[in-house]
Amino acid sequence: MKKLLFLSLILLCSCELFKEEADLIVINATVYTVDENFSTAEAFAVKDGKFLAVGTTDDIRSTYTADQIIDADKRAITPGLIDAHCHFYGLGLNQQEVDLVGTKSFDEVLQRVIDFQATTPKQFITGRGWDQNDWEVKEFPTKYELDSLFPNTPVVLQRIDGHAYLVNQKALDMAGIDWKTTVDGGEIVKQWGGKINGITGVLVDNPMSLIDKIIPVPTKEEKIAALKLAERICLNHGLTTVNDAGIDRETIELIDSLQQAGELSIRIYAMVSNNPEDVDYFIEKGPIKTEKLNVRSIKVYGDGALGSRGAALKEPYSDKADHYGAMVTPISEIMALAQKLAESEYQMNTHAIGDSANAVVLRVYHDVLQNKPDRRWKVEHAQVIDHPDFDYFEEGIIPSVQPTHATSDMYWAADRLGEERVKDAYAYKTLLNKAGIVALGTDFPVEQVSPFLTFYAAVARKDTKGFPEGGFQMDDVLSREEALKGMTIWAAYSNFEEDEKGSIEVGKYADFTIYDKDMMKVPLEEIPKIKAQQTFVNGEVR
Repeated sequence: MKKLLFLSLILLCSCELFKEEADLIVINATVYTVDENFSTAEAFAVKDGKFLAVGTTDDIRSTYTADQIIDADKRAITPGLIDAHCHFYGLGLNQQEVDLVGTKSFDEVLQRVIDFQATTPKQFITGRGWDQNDWEVKEFPTKYELDSLFPNTPVVLQRIDGHAYLVNQKALDMAGIDWKTTVDGGEIVKQWGGKINGITGVLVDNPMSLIDKIIPVPTKEEKIAALKLAERICLNHGLTTVNDAGIDRETIELIDSLQQAGELSIRIYAMVSNNPEDVDYFIEKGPIKTEKLNVRSIKVYGDGALGSRGAALKEPYSDKADHYGAMVTPISEIMALAQKLAESEYQMNTHAIGDSANAVVLRVYHDVLQNKPDRRWKVEHAQVIDHPDFDYFEEGIIPSVQPTHATSDMYWAADRLGEERVKDAYAYKTLLNKAGIVALGTDFPVEQVSPFLTFYAAVARKDTKGFPEGGFQMDDVLSREEALKGMTIWAAYSNFEEDEKGSIEVGKYADFTIYDKDMMKVPLEEIPKIKAQQTFVNGEVR
């Protein structure tokens, strides 16, 4: 008997010796690999930051050994989530200013500014997140109260969509804005009579640039703090890659230095902001690609936003006669830049909300990309589209959309567009059928960071209170499989990164997320409550 026990121990030890060494083994899981067949697995092994093998628990345990073994206890695991359109750096900066998200009245906006200034005194007050559509009085606010409260301190409060400012008189004076100031591509809102006689303090789209010139530039320390704060928020939500939709050269180079120094772990697909100096610099330099950073696209603004009536429409707004919105970038400039980028290796990613802006962008893409296959140029938002224009997406143009925009806007979108035109808005399934893929994001901090709200809005098309009962325009609902692909492999494809991320397959980066609940199986109403329990980048928990 002792001999048999001894021989068994020898056999066991010899089996372990012949196993391949891995850095990490995950077993007993429900792994959604998001591979070509959308197959599931039970386990995988990781070595040198990449997936070494994927299979059953028995296969992985019998073939590999590792010092670190995670028993997932049947929990769901997906590839690391990708936010295909967000403002990562902006999210971090927002943590350093007045948070106005969720305010239900202008009085609440004012109180938050007062409270912020009392606890964190600033010589220049900035904030973001107000949305007049959430208030009982759904009209733009005015500067009257801000002038009374802060006569000597400039105040700049950004609307939640980033396409309008409310500023006080002190800020207007510093920027040199008066009733004679004119700027193409937007509006300096005015009214006559009452408390305000002239400029109201609301600036929509291009006139905002006059205010931008007087806002204090963050210090390097503040920028670093912002990036690290944004990373922690994103990793806590299961995100391993973010597409930052518009940042300048200086910020991109700071991100690269932090990543190279090991101080920033999240992967970033950086869209270069459309300013001539930076565009020329990066085109001449060519794409920049490291393990963590990918710079090969230019972010362009076509028009404004629907909520502030800045989106460019073919026909007037249904709730504002003779108002069409406006192009932020002139059509001639969009065409010239597109021709320039078509001759480079850079991708063009253009913000287009209104049906007129989408028509302009799609036709420009069509014209300049003739005989240039696999360029993967994106339309960011692709929100309101005239029905015949959907066909352009069959030409390899990628719609990059944000499902929570539909559930945020559904309460008033028909007011802006009318009952007929709104039917071709937020049309994610139609876009998928035409393009073959949709890349999904949040546009945070315009919306919340949570990818689970993205998933829920895509597959339920309801708000978190279950409204509307039958879902919003359910012909354009996505399946759970389609939604997960949009947040992983399709988003990776839109970034030219499908060979290195977006699925749990051998040879790809070991980026994955473990959840407390299975988003593919739980009842719809439970999806927004899902938590990312652990987020791994290169096989290391972050």
